[in-house]
Amino acid sequence: MILAKFLHVLSVVIWVGGMFFAYMALRPVAAECLEPPQRLNLWEGVFGRFFLWVWAAVALILFSGLYMMALLGKPPVYVMIMFTLGVVMMLLFAHVFFAPYKRLKRAVAAQDWKAGGAALGQIRKLIAINLSLGLLTVGVATLGVALG
Repeated sequence: MILAKFLHVLSVVIWVGGMFFAYMALRPVAAECLEPPQRLNLWEGVFGRFFLWVWAAVALILFSGLYMMALLGKPPVYVMIMFTLGVVMMLLFAHVFFAPYKRLKRAVAAQDWKAGGAALGQIRKLIAINLSLGLLTVGVATLGVALG
């Protein structure tokens, strides 16, 4: 169980920490310093690399979480809340990857900066939601364990 817990927490740190960095640090600086063509190229490249890590993190979070839940028998309420929030986050990420990120990639390839900006705006909003859900999940995990 200790290996599953380690992989689970490590994957959460990579995913939620990556969203926090991208949203709170990289996004504002990119918006201030780069014109739309450079900014959209940057984000396409950043997402292309980060999303590979997120797919790996999602798989590890899901499998390690299900494994640990199976070991618990009947999971406590806070574990079920974490599971539900995690599944919602995974579905939101899949939507980002298969819809607005694909549109961003097509727009950048076509140098359609208006369409790229629209896709990036949608990604930004969905990542804000997912980051909030991720931080909430970390809170539920921490407080749930502490409160028993």
